[in-house]
Order: sequence, then structure tokens, then C-alpha cells
Amino acid sequence: MRLRNLLSATAAAAALGALAGPALAERGADGQVNIIYWQAVSILNPYLSGGTKDVEGASLVLEPLARYDETGTMVPWLVEEIPTVENGGVSEDLMSITWKLKPGLKWSDGSDVTAADAVFTADYCMDETGGCQQVANYADVASVEAVDDLTIKITFTVPKPVPYGPFVGAQSPILQAAQFADCKGAKAPECTDANFGPIGTGPYVVAEFKPNDVVVYEANPHYREADKPAFGSVLLKGGGDAVSAARSVMETGEFDYAWNMQVEPEILAQMEARGIGKVISAYGTSVERFEVNMTNPDPDLGDLRSTVEGGPHPFLTDPKVTRALSMAIDREILVEAGYGAAGQVTCNVLPAPDLFNSTANDWCKTPDVDGANALLDEAGWVVGSDGVREKDGVKLSLLYQTSTNSVRQGTQALIKQMWQEIGVETELRNISGSVFFGGDPSSPDTFQKLYADVEMFTNNFDGTDPEKYMANWRCSEIPSPKNNWLGGNNPRFCSEEYDALVQTLAGTAKIEERAEIAKQLNDMLMESGAIIPLIHRGRVAAMANTIEGHAMNPWDSELWDIASWSRAK
Repeated sequence: MRLRNLLSATAAAAALGALAGPALAERGADGQVNIIYWQAVSILNPYLSGGTKDVEGASLVLEPLARYDETGTMVPWLVEEIPTVENGGVSEDLMSITWKLKPGLKWSDGSDVTAADAVFTADYCMDETGGCQQVANYADVASVEAVDDLTIKITFTVPKPVPYGPFVGAQSPILQAAQFADCKGAKAPECTDANFGPIGTGPYVVAEFKPNDVVVYEANPHYREADKPAFGSVLLKGGGDAVSAARSVMETGEFDYAWNMQVEPEILAQMEARGIGKVISAYGTSVERFEVNMTNPDPDLGDLRSTVEGGPHPFLTDPKVTRALSMAIDREILVEAGYGAAGQVTCNVLPAPDLFNSTANDWCKTPDVDGANALLDEAGWVVGSDGVREKDGVKLSLLYQTSTNSVRQGTQALIKQMWQEIGVETELRNISGSVFFGGDPSSPDTFQKLYADVEMFTNNFDGTDPEKYMANWRCSEIPSPKNNWLGGNNPRFCSEEYDALVQTLAGTAKIEERAEIAKQLNDMLMESGAIIPLIHRGRVAAMANTIEGHAMNPWDSELWDIASWSRAK
């Protein structure tokens, strides 16, 4: 199949009345839509990758029971309604939740979707002999059972006031049991055919996939809405950089949509002035931050490198050092240089919704080079003849890695200068985003492996409740060879107190109390130095003026409504 013969459209919010747009008369009538994710998709199984680009690439095919719309509201997707205590879907004791599938749902191969597929998916992710990037979504799950073909009952080990972790949002979709039956546990990464071409319920099926390059999708002939998608095919191209991706939409018109416009604001404004495309944005929970390696990344450690077994980091486990690193950073300069209106200074990894935004770390908003130097002096780090601090024969020297991107490399250069002012030597490294966020357990360059001292990137979470997101930094979530280097706890932070507080959050019902606990969890990460937040980023994309039916969504997959996309006539 030729790559240029592709097209796509979206349907989720239209069915829910969330989007108002022209009725789509015929599936595939609008031809092909071209999308560019300059961080190319590496795998189409979100359970085996923490990269946003992989989760979103899979979201055209794989769907959850419910997801979040552009306002952050949970909406039914493969089910008739959201279970609650009031409608009987959540038990009075909060120990279980029961979902009812829509009748007549088909996989893209024409077979029936049943509750058994959900049971399998939970078993797949919770299998302790393998690794699952999204296992935090299944926290406190005791069992998942098929009451009948359309009824899924999830029972928890503790009361769950917010029981919407499993099968909700793009990070936790349903897998077809028949396709993945032989792919559980340690075998999961080996199932190339399934991981590269999943059978799904979404508006599209995978027609061709070249990892780290291009995905071609065709309209799903068994999609539940007969008149959707309007686009018969989708070309999802990867590679290049954010600037060239923006240009391909707003200057050349080669593409219709470009994701993650981490581009200097003045450049975007110049492109938008051409009148071909526009910049769209929305604020959610994305934070550009440092994740600080609490373990030793010394290559001499071999297989124990950046593992708990390899021992603690020579100096980054000292909160005085990490606090000094944070104090030396002028975040306003970073925002002004790289983000403009699409960025705000933040001192938290959990910046939104406002109710969950802690003020305990606001000291970071004001840079204090003198204070940082004094703190390092106090900690015994002495400036050597080369201007680099050292202590007990160890130099305060960092390897700072991130993905390849002009804004990120600009940020690296600025922070290197800022850290030089406090006697910190910094080596900069950038890695292709397709590799960095790809989740390949054999690659030394993934953000989960963290073969560096600090790394900088952004991610966020589905929806507005942070329970499963904050669970990412539990001890059990540390990536290691034992779990194929999957897990959300890249800093290797481990605290029994933190883990216990996550459990308390899981059992807390009142929203005000949940907010206080979430802020405590955030503050523990900040105080330990495991995370150094920089910028609360808006989600920014470029879209052709001819595309209709899309609502920018910072709470779920950015392509959440692709079944409803159409071409303006």
C-alpha cells in the first residue's frame, strides 16, 4: 500500500454531544489525513511504553471503557454509562465497580468484544513475571471477572472512592485476549506482530507500521458508528524536529496536524501568520522537569548500573545538593526563551487542577544563586582550581540527558550556564525522542534506563484525579532488569512513608482530603530531590485550517476524537 493513500477522522465526543459539527455522511469520504509526530512511534502497545507518542499512536486502534473529554470529564466509550454508587455500578462499600459493555461491539477482525477481553487485559498488565508500564492503573485490584459476556466486575483489596483506574483513559485500553494470549509476562516484548499491529475497537486498523518512522492506518470496517470515520486512512509520520513539523502544517501544508509544538513562540507566530494553519493549545498537567537518579549510573557497574542493587548515587541522594541545583535555576528565563504563553513556572510535579497545586515549594520561583552556593559550602563541597566543586575526591559533575528538540537543547544550554555559577560541571546529551521514549528494553538510551545523572522530559496523566499518577513513584514502580525496565519511578525514589500515603489516598473519599494527601505526596518528591520541576507546559499542536471536529484535549490522548475529524468542504 502506498503511504500517500491514507486518511482519518474521529468520533467520540460527537456521539456524546461534546462536539458540534457537520454530520458525516459516509465512512472514508474525506480521503486521507496526514499527521506528524516528530517523536516517531516505536510500538503500538501502551502497556509496554511510557512514551506519550506511543500511547497516542495506539489510541487510534485500542480503546478504554471510558475516557476523558476536553474538559477533563469522564465519558463512556465502550460502555453505556459511567458506574457510580448512585446508579449501582459501584458497590456501597466501595470495594467493587461493575462496567456494562455496549452490546454488539466488534473487534476490527469482526469477532465479538466480551468481558473476557477485559479480564485478560488486567491479567496481562498485572503479571508479575513481566513488566507493565501502566501497572499503576491497576493498583489495589484483587480480581477482574466476567459476570457475563457484557459485564465486567473489578474487586479491590481496599475501598476505592475513586475506582476508575483500570480501563479508563488512553493509557489503560482493552486488549483482545485472542491476539495476546501467548504474550503474557516475560513474553510480552517478544510478540512483535501483536505489539506492532494490535486488533482494536477504535476507528482505525494498522495497515503498515515501520517502527520509529511511520504508521499507516485504514478505517476499521467494523467500527461501531457506520458513518465514521470520515477519513478513510491516516498517515502518522515520525521523525524530524518540532520546527519542521510545525512548518509542514502551517507553511507547506504537507501535513494536517502536528503534535507537541515545543517550538519558540515567535517562530510559531510567524508560521501561523501565513494563514494555512493555526496553533491550538490547552493546559493540563504536563510538567517539564528533571527526574534525578537516586542510584549510581557509573558504567563500570555493568548490569547493576542505575539499579537499586548498584547502590546509591554518589551525591544526588543529598537533598542539599538537589535543592542547590533547583535554587540556581531561573525558570522565568526558561519560560521566556522556550515557551512564551504556552509555559508557566512551576515548583510541583502535580500543578493542576488548582485544588491539588501545593504552595509549599514556591521558594523555587525565585532563583537564588548566592543561597545555592552557601548551601553547597555548608554541605562540604569545595570549589576546585577548575571551578568545579568536589568533596572526598568526587567532583560535582553531572550527565544531563533529554530528547532531541531545539527548545530542550536551548534549555540545556541555559541550565548548564546557571549550574556553572554554583560550581557544577555539566555534560549535555540529547537522544532521539523516538528512542528516548521508545521503551525498548535492549536500548541503553531510554528514559526508564536513566543511564545519566539527571534527565529532563514531560509527561502527564489521564483525567484530573492524580491517584494513579502519584502511585508511579512507589518503590514497586522502579524500572529494573527484573521488569524489562518498565515502570514510572525513573528516579528510583523509594520511601515506605510515601507508599503508605499513596495507599491512604486510595482509600480517601472527600475531594478536599484527597487534595491535601496528593500535595503531601508531591512535596515529599520535591523535598527528597527526586524531581526538580521547571515548567508547567500547555499542550500545543498545529492544525490545518481545513480540519474540523477536533477539540484539543490535555486530559487524554490528543487524538481522542479522531473518529469525528473531517475536511472542511
